[in-house]
Amino acid sequence: MIFGGIQKNSLIDYPGKISCVLFTSGCNFACPYCHNPDLAKNKPSVSITEGEIYAFLENRKNFLDGAVISGGEPTIHYDIEIVCQNIKTLGYSVKLDTNGSNPSVIKKLIDSGLVDYIAMDIKTDPALYSFFIKYGCESSDILSSIKTIMNSAIDYEFRTTCVKPFINTPVIEKILSIINGANLYVLQHFQNKNVLDPDFFAVENCGFSEDEMLEIKTVAECCVGKCIIR
Repeated sequence: MIFGGIQKNSLIDYPGKISCVLFTSGCNFACPYCHNPDLAKNKPSVSITEGEIYAFLENRKNFLDGAVISGGEPTIHYDIEIVCQNIKTLGYSVKLDTNGSNPSVIKKLIDSGLVDYIAMDIKTDPALYSFFIKYGCESSDILSSIKTIMNSAIDYEFRTTCVKPFINTPVIEKILSIINGANLYVLQHFQNKNVLDPDFFAVENCGFSEDEMLEIKTVAECCVGKCIIR
């Protein structure tokens, strides 16, 4: 696997851990608000080999205790299991950031004990993915990933970037009905900078105000164990 970047230190990407973030290159989605457009297009500004990643992790053992595998979309890579295994062999806890489009891969990683934490993005109502996301996927895949994650024994969170027209009141209600009983739901502010498709957001303000975010949070808290805003 070739990586498209590395964040050497993070206190926020892996809850409870001092971690690094490893960015895989390439994605099977084309979300217009993606803030890693070079990675989404599989055109990273740098290329980092697995060997370089493992050498970095070996040298940082005394400073880091977690590694986040992000993207891009990590689960599209055939060797994701091997990479996770090698990172765990070095003594790290592994967090996976995923769009949930490959439920069989997610299940295998969980069942094999190769990931310790999963953060899954829920873009909108799964039934609307084919409309909003260029390449799309089957809504059943998203639903299957959600079910697998919620039924697992590992730590997890679901995340939604609050951006119009992906998100509105009916969509939030649908998402909450799907993840009802989940441990943690994270609402993320939309940042309209360095996005994959700037023209998509050129007409109007697509973000949500702080008051609007708090309203969504209040509704969500009735359905999930904890809801936070990032």
